[in-house]
Amino acid sequence: MRVLGIDPGLRNMGWGVIESVGSKVRHVANGVCKSEGADLALRLLSLHVQLTQVIRDHVPDVAAVEQTFVNRDGAGTLKLGQARGIALLVPAQAGLTVGEYAPNAVKKAIVGVGHADKKQIEHMVRLHLPGVKLHGPDSADALAIAMCHALHLQSAGHLARAVQRAQA
Repeated sequence: MRVLGIDPGLRNMGWGVIESVGSKVRHVANGVCKSEGADLALRLLSLHVQLTQVIRDHVPDVAAVEQTFVNRDGAGTLKLGQARGIALLVPAQAGLTVGEYAPNAVKKAIVGVGHADKKQIEHMVRLHLPGVKLHGPDSADALAIAMCHALHLQSAGHLARAVQRAQA
């Protein structure tokens, strides 16, 4: 299964694609969509166009997006929410199911603790995906989101099979 992870951001939207087979994960690609344009509408459009191209290029089966945390700057949170809307919309337009994960859930799944910093996430992504060349911390976060989703789907599959066996 090919999983697209997206770390939403208005300036830089990180993305990462992995392949998950059983408990093994393999790096496919990662990068950053950088918004372009003088106003918010053009910046959002540029993110939409770039993320659409990522999906065309890498053909994921599912996607996962990090949930937005609320900060003290209401205007900044609103803009981030609009970028997150693009991160949810583009995979949905491509017919993908989209999982959503809180930042602490991603950190706990990948690092083992819910309050890990960016360096710890990057270290664990490199450990799980040997030889990966990261295009920055946003793409490292996106790969972590993809790996978190792959783990979640794998666990859900194990649970479904156990329930089926119990009912048989």
